[in-house]
Amino acid sequence: MEKKKLDLGPTDSLLLKFALLFGAFTIVTLLISGITTYTSQMKSYKDQCVEKISSIGDYLEQIIQASGEDFIRYQEFYMEHFAEADIPYDFDECNTARQNYISLLSTTTPPGYRGNGFNSYSDEAKMAYFIYMHEYWVLLFEQARKAFNLPYTYYLVPKEEIFNMVYMIDGERLHKGPDGKEADEGEFLYLGFEYHDPYEKTRVQWDTWFTGEKQDGFQVWKNEWGHTYGYYTPLIINGQKLGLIGTEIEIADVNNSILSAAFRISGEISVIMIICIILLLLFVNDRYVEQIRSLEADIREYEEHKKGDIVNHILSNVKGKNEISSLAYQFANLILEMEEHMNSLTVTTKELQDTRQRADEMNLLANKDSLTGIRNKTAYDNEIKRLELQFRQGYKKFGIVMIDLNYLKKINDTYGHEHGNAAIKKLCYIVCHVFAHSPVFRIGGDEFVVILERNDYNDVQLLVDTFNSQIAITETNGSLEPWERITAAIGYALYDDETDTSIDDVFCRADKNMYAHKKEMKAQREK
Repeated sequence: MEKKKLDLGPTDSLLLKFALLFGAFTIVTLLISGITTYTSQMKSYKDQCVEKISSIGDYLEQIIQASGEDFIRYQEFYMEHFAEADIPYDFDECNTARQNYISLLSTTTPPGYRGNGFNSYSDEAKMAYFIYMHEYWVLLFEQARKAFNLPYTYYLVPKEEIFNMVYMIDGERLHKGPDGKEADEGEFLYLGFEYHDPYEKTRVQWDTWFTGEKQDGFQVWKNEWGHTYGYYTPLIINGQKLGLIGTEIEIADVNNSILSAAFRISGEISVIMIICIILLLLFVNDRYVEQIRSLEADIREYEEHKKGDIVNHILSNVKGKNEISSLAYQFANLILEMEEHMNSLTVTTKELQDTRQRADEMNLLANKDSLTGIRNKTAYDNEIKRLELQFRQGYKKFGIVMIDLNYLKKINDTYGHEHGNAAIKKLCYIVCHVFAHSPVFRIGGDEFVVILERNDYNDVQLLVDTFNSQIAITETNGSLEPWERITAAIGYALYDDETDTSIDDVFCRADKNMYAHKKEMKAQREK
């Protein structure tokens, strides 16, 4: 949108008539007002920059904190294994890496061990998980940088060697050469870029880390990446200080523009003073006095009601071409600029709201199983965290049900993966129908988990019997397709004070009971 600019043109200046008399006074006024205005403008600008990039840092911090232990696990794996990872340099989405991780998890890690946590995964699954997580966070930081029009966003982790920083999530992608070092070009992403930042040159950065609190000032950077103000937000998850979220904003000749604005405003103030003196001492003309009063009333009206149409009233009272009418045009332009600035802020606020909404939608998708539509392994882990918190507070009345689809591999090999997926959906429908009042999760290719509480906890045996009955009916129903006549094993465990010390103990007993049921079913079929 082209900026509307009003121009009165050349003016019949009254200042020339008294230039010699008030010259010295005007010069002193310009210097004093210029210095004062420059100081206040610079402070105001820096305060605005701090507020802006601080809010962006808070936004990124909240997203990372929402991931909780997943981010801590990702960071720990990064610091130990970043040199081993081959991440494509030019990736623009992370779904491919996520699917690869899920596939490796299901093929390289035995089903019975997947619920035991990250440490039980195979090395291939761990690396695939790390690649997926790194692509996700790099894309998130890059999207935040573009959304808020920043030159640089990144995440730093201090090394054990004091004053060394690792750029764990780098806002500028670097190439990894064949030798594993940084290069000008390469197929893979270079990770683990480490930079020595001595305290005397990066005081704000290290004070933020050592205190664990955001600082009031900027870290000024002037290097090959440009001249910027850097601001840091400490990342703390579950009381553990992990690193620094860095956001930067360009200086780009800000000082010169503020200095020019300060002198311009000082000049306007000097013009106002000279006009007032001339009018008071020589002319005392009602025409000018009324015009000043009208302009003053319009400005006060704008200050009180902030209505941009006051510009029309200001311009309607302009009479002739002199200093006062020039001032009226200046105020009209200033009001128009403020209106444009407010509209820009409104648009920026809407973009921020849209970005947050997209982040919420991404979080919802991250907790939803794409095949069945029920909650996935991530959602299950979050539910276990909630249950663990209640467990530590003395809540013990809960149980876990494990359900495993039989012969999925045989269905896939015989009828194809599409029908294998149909069998998984069929089992999911039965599980959700029987355990309608409990949360159901798909934690693996053919594994489902139900967390029992309240009424379902009390009626667990009845629900298990109902499930087995429905499976038996489905298995023997000759009107169904072969892949629809599914069979599944089920096992459950309720928390027992005498044998269980954690939720994981209950999970393991339920898993063990499920496999015992599977073995029993196999023995019956072989008779």
